Amino acid sequence: MPIAVDIDVMLARRKMSVGELADRVGITPANLAVLKNGRAKAVRFSTLAALCEVLGCQPGDLLRWEAEDTAGG
Repeated sequence: MPIAVDIDVMLARRKMSVGELADRVGITPANLAVLKNGRAKAVRFSTLAALCEVLGCQPGDLLRWEAEDTAGG
């Protein structure tokens, strides 16, 4: 998927655990793991806003677009 999720980077910068972030955002650690590992198909803006509020960052700090490698080898 061309959207990369950098929640783990922000967690490391903030010295915060996945469990603590999930508690503070109000989602389950399992759902946060799905998002963090890039397996989510969608994210609610309310969840994204809560992540940004807790982590003190902008949406672009958590999500970025990467071009897909179209060169099949």
